[in-house]
Amino acid sequence: MSTVKTALITGGSRGIGAAVVQRFAAEGWSVIFTYVSNDAAANAVASETGARAVKGDVGAEADILSLFEILDDEGVSVDALVNNAGITGPKRRMEDVTWETVMDVCRVNIAGSVVMCREAVKRMSTKHGGKGGAIVNISSTATLAGSPNQWIDYAGSKGAVDIITKGLAREVGEEGIRVNAVAPGYTMTDMSREGDIAGRFENFRHEVPLGRIGTVEEVAAGIYWLCTDEAAYVTGCVLPVAGGRV
Repeated sequence: MSTVKTALITGGSRGIGAAVVQRFAAEGWSVIFTYVSNDAAANAVASETGARAVKGDVGAEADILSLFEILDDEGVSVDALVNNAGITGPKRRMEDVTWETVMDVCRVNIAGSVVMCREAVKRMSTKHGGKGGAIVNISSTATLAGSPNQWIDYAGSKGAVDIITKGLAREVGEEGIRVNAVAPGYTMTDMSREGDIAGRFENFRHEVPLGRIGTVEEVAAGIYWLCTDEAAYVTGCVLPVAGGRV
């Protein structure tokens, strides 16, 4: 008899995160996702997919600990963690970067991902009595050129995510945990609309061999695959879902 697996996805109320929730739910997984403040969006995703929404900020350690305590109390065992939640902050050149913006970006993108991984490893690792599992961190192809003139510090935070992914994969590989990352390229999300990527695409179409912007569903497909047994021999990988843009 098959056992339903459970996925925990951060930042699942919109964009890539919502598409990931939808994909796992469609594949028959039990899905829990976090969100920070958009109750209407979170409720809509939960209603559509049957997933469970939990309000909390992955940039706050107390919220992360509370989330895992809730799951522990309910006897919920997570098979896959997707660290999707992330922020860019406003578009800016280096001379306009503020301390507050850098701290916010690093708090969510780096510290939040690390602490989510820490808590997941404590529960997944066979060393600690767990049954293993998969972790997928969300990186970005912004790491390739550093995202000049808009998000250099954000790109740096995603470079850190790549390093964390590779190091953790080596650390826990023999404990039943696979750790990978997905690096989306130009993708039509809420964030890209706000940054007018669609409006400016003609200016950088030549950068994408497939000649188009990706969809959130295509990114979700890569994330989902890395969490399945079909990717059982894949760990420490940063998978670009970017239409060939390198």
